[in-house]
This record gives sequence, structure tokens and C-alpha cells, in this order.
Amino acid sequence: MALRLGEILVEKHLITPDQLKEAVAEQQKTKELLGQALVRLGFVSEKKILQVLAEQQGIPFLDLRDRKIDDKVIKTIPAKFVWHYKIMPIDIDGNVLTVAISNPFDMWPIDDLETHLGYKVDKVLSTSADIMESIKKHYGIGADTIEKILAEEPRAEEAEVRAAAKEKVEDLEKMAESASVIKLVNQILQQAINDRATDIHVEHYRDELVLRYRIDGILYDTQVSENIRYLYPAIISRIKVMSGLDIVERRLPQDGRAKVKIGKSEYELRVSVIPTLYGENVVIRILPTTMLFSIADLGMSEKDLEILDMLLGKAHGILFVTGPTGSGKTTTLYACLSKLNTRELKIVTIEDPIEYELHGVSQSQINPKIGLTFDRMLRSMLRHDPDVMMVGEVRDFETAEITIQTALTGHLVFSTLHTNDAASGATRLVDIGIEPYLISSSVNAFMAQRLVRTICQKCKEQVKVKSDKIKIEGVAAGKDVTVYHGKGCKACNNTGYMGRTGIYEIMLVGDEINKLILQKAPSDAIKNKAMELGMHTLRQDGWDKVLKGITTPEEVMRVTQVE
Repeated sequence: MALRLGEILVEKHLITPDQLKEAVAEQQKTKELLGQALVRLGFVSEKKILQVLAEQQGIPFLDLRDRKIDDKVIKTIPAKFVWHYKIMPIDIDGNVLTVAISNPFDMWPIDDLETHLGYKVDKVLSTSADIMESIKKHYGIGADTIEKILAEEPRAEEAEVRAAAKEKVEDLEKMAESASVIKLVNQILQQAINDRATDIHVEHYRDELVLRYRIDGILYDTQVSENIRYLYPAIISRIKVMSGLDIVERRLPQDGRAKVKIGKSEYELRVSVIPTLYGENVVIRILPTTMLFSIADLGMSEKDLEILDMLLGKAHGILFVTGPTGSGKTTTLYACLSKLNTRELKIVTIEDPIEYELHGVSQSQINPKIGLTFDRMLRSMLRHDPDVMMVGEVRDFETAEITIQTALTGHLVFSTLHTNDAASGATRLVDIGIEPYLISSSVNAFMAQRLVRTICQKCKEQVKVKSDKIKIEGVAAGKDVTVYHGKGCKACNNTGYMGRTGIYEIMLVGDEINKLILQKAPSDAIKNKAMELGMHTLRQDGWDKVLKGITTPEEVMRVTQVE
């Protein structure tokens, strides 16, 4: 049979005779199936093999990628069967169950299903990757683990879940250290990392536990078994144990950290727990422990890179990076510090919290509970003779005042402000209480930024839009403009996007901008003057990236203000 398969593949010109000979020799060594050897050696895809086997064995081949499975089928066939045998139930018609398998010669799964569930089983062939993807999509992450835990423990009723706060400490600790619960939490983390998620949100409501991943800045619901709600106390307790939090305390917010190893990579987890109406909600930020920060990777235009290089070459003054939470400000500051990080310079930072470790940089984290605030740390840092300082965020008058005094005494300072654009940075400092003359004397530039999703390269295609939808200099209204978008594919999870890049506006604080700051001019007037002097706005930088095929008009509109 194995030889016959090989001959068919050669006849169809899917492999060469030499490749068949090599695969047969390999098969005799490993004792695996010929098809498995051919796929492992890279001579032919699993899909091509299965299509040939389907024709040979008289079994239909099915592409599972876009196949919608009825909920009735999912609820009828236990997750432990599908995960154990790596099969996917497709349909139930009376007493006939149709399942997708990737190995037509393995009869154990079929016999087990017929014996334990009482169905007559029909087979279709599908690739192992598509089967696993379909299992995750329809059964959810860790469905087999959830079933195993609930089979070992009596299923908790709704009232018991709400009464979980009354459990003994020993019970909670035992629950959190259960091998199955540890495995379930690990599966949730593993899937998040595989999906490129930056955050995991665990949210508990009256009758459900919701799991969401933030991917490329957007939150997506993650498919999980509805029975996961019965394991809510165990999951929360396990996360708390991992991050060194008090598993009994449920009335107060808690923050912790943990380090995990997934595959060959290590990740830092920043865990935040808050009490809500129906229990505690958890957000886990996933951070790689090692990350290379490069200014060239920020996505800046050549002009903006030149300006930033000039600002980094200054001996003193402040560069404020502005934008909302999650706009990539910290990453930009780390990239700047990485470029300046030489043995000739002393660099110190004050952060809340420290997101990444930078070798050669003295990093400190504030702790308001013991009075260790930004302004107090700043005063102490000055005694350490720094050349370059980074202040995580200017939030109040005291921090702003000392940061400016630091710059005026000959230090290069980097910090962040929460404002919508670069021009609003100056007015925010005035609102905080800083005298305009101090701002004009100390600040070198305000730089605003946002993150936009980049188009998936595997499903990228051209589209025509009217130029009045994207106001680009030099393009008349009503003209057709060629832009790009992603139509959606398996690689990008049908979103059309893969990864993110930054859009920027840099406002240099020169003589004319200084005059407006000293006059306490509104941010609109400052912005208009900066644009006259050649500043590109966030929206304009976004349109440039649209025309270059990096992102879409919709993304630029989503993250920038109406101008």
C-alpha cells in the first residue's frame, strides 16, 4: 500500500522517483508511514498526500478552514475524545457521526467513538493542522483539561462559584497547585503568546467567564468552553500564586509579577487584579524578558529620524513624548536610551513600572505606598551624577518642576505626557502650573505618537479610493488613489493586519514656538505655527504610510483625531 501511494505521487509529478526512494529508506529507519516521511522531508505537503489518499481510499477530503460546525455536534462529542485522538466531529445525522481525521489507517479513534458513544462513524480526511485549528476554534482553549478537572471534581453550581470567597485558605492553595489547573493556565498563556497577544483579560460576569486577548492593540474574544466558569476560583488562585499575590484578599486591587518560560523564550508577566461586582477580574500583560530596541524599527520617516538623531545629540534639555496609554511611548523612550547607552554616559531612569530591563542603565521603580514618588526619586537621582535621565511620566507640578530644573542644570531628560498631540504638551505643562519661561528654556521638543496596525503581507491587495477620503497634499479631490488593504487570511486570523508601527509628529521648540508659549497661546495656535514651520502631523504621517502600503486609511482614521 505504501509503495502504491508512492507510485501515484510520482505519476502525478508530486514527487520525483529519487525523492520516493529517499523517503522509503527514511521510513524503514523510523517505522513511520510513508506519507509522514515525505511530509517531514519537505518533498510534498500533507494536503497533497491526503488528497491522493482520499482518492485512493474512496474517502472524501474536506477543507476545514471555513467549515462551520453546529453547536449540537460540539456539545455531543466530549472534548477529551477530540483532543486525545486529534479528530474533529463534523456532523451528526441520526445515528451517523462524521469526523475529520488525518490518518486513514488509524482505526483506534473510530472504534473508540463507536464503542463509547454508540454512533456509526463516517470518515473524511483533513490536514492535522486544520483539525487542530478547528478543535481550538470550536471547543476552545484547554477544553480537554476543563473536562478532566470537572470529571474529577463535582461540578460547582452557580451559587457555589459565587460563594468561592468563603473557601478555606488551604483549599484555595490546593486548588491553585493542582496539576490540571496549572496545565489549564499554561494553555491559556501558551495560546496568547502563539496569537501574538500583548494582554490577557479574564473577566467574570453573573453567568460566564470571558477570556479576551489584545492583539495588535485590539481586543478579541477567545473561544473557551462555557464550563470554564466553574473553574473561575481555581484560575484566579493559580494566577495569584504565580505572581506572588494574596489569594485570600478579594476586596482590594493587587499587582504582581511573574516570569514564565514558553518553549525556548522567557516572558515577564505583569498581573493586575481588581474586585468587581461578580468577583475579581485579571489583566496579564505579556512582556518578553529580552528585547532589542532600535530607533530604526520604530517606523519613523527619514525626516523624523534625522530630527530625532539631532535631539539625541543635544547635551541638555527635555524631549517629551506624548500620547494616550498604549501608544508606544515607553518603547520609543527605551529605543532612545538604547542608542545613547555607552560606557561614557551615566543613564538613570525612574519608572512606574519597569517594563523592560536595559543592561547598563540604572533603573528604579517608584512605590507610592512607602512615599517613593517621582519627585522624591528625582531629587535623589541628581546626586548620582547622571548624564541622561528618563522620568516615566510627568503627572503633577512637583515632578514637572524638578524635571525642568534637571534639564536646566545640564542634563538630557526624556519623559512622557498624556496629551493628544505635540502642541498640547506645552499647554498641559502650563495647566499643571509651570511658568511658560521655564518651558521655553528647557524643552527641546514635543513628540506625539500613535500605533497603527500594519497590513498583512500574505493577503495584501490593491484597492482604489477617492482622494477626498484621504486628504493628501498635492492630490486633487475626487481623484482615484491606489492604496492597500488585507483581505484576511489564516496567517492574520482574517483581520487583514499583522503587527504594528508608529506614526509621529515632532514639534521642535524654536524661537517662534517659544514666543507663543510665553504668550500662553492655545494649542491650536501653536500647532498651526508648527505646521507653517514644516511639522508633519500624525494624520499626515499616517497618510504617507497609507500611500506606501504600510497601513490602511481606516487605521489612520481610527487612531488620529479629526483635523
